[in-house]
Amino acid sequence: MHIDLPEKRYYGIGEVARAFDVNTSLIRFWEKEFDVIQPKKNAKGNRKFTQEDIKNLQLIYHLVKERGFTLEGAKTHLREERLKTLNNFEIIQKLERVKAELKKIKDQL
Repeated sequence: MHIDLPEKRYYGIGEVARAFDVNTSLIRFWEKEFDVIQPKKNAKGNRKFTQEDIKNLQLIYHLVKERGFTLEGAKTHLREERLKTLNNFEIIQKLERVKAELKKIKDQL
């Protein structure tokens, strides 16, 4: 899944939920379930997600929504094979971006 978020230091939960096309409640749920999601909170308690949080959310989304992992399965997978999975996921994302660019070029021909 490729998400379009402007390059920023922090993202609000609404921005994140819209980018993933999910409810904010799912983002909060995943935050509780997965310890790799650790947004900063301001004085009002508003969550501010970092680029690292976004990467982790993308990986969780990929495992749960696209590959059909259970939450426990995703947690185990993240714990045991996090680096390998993250590297593979990043490679897939790059290839999808290249594919999209090539399709754009083809459509312009």
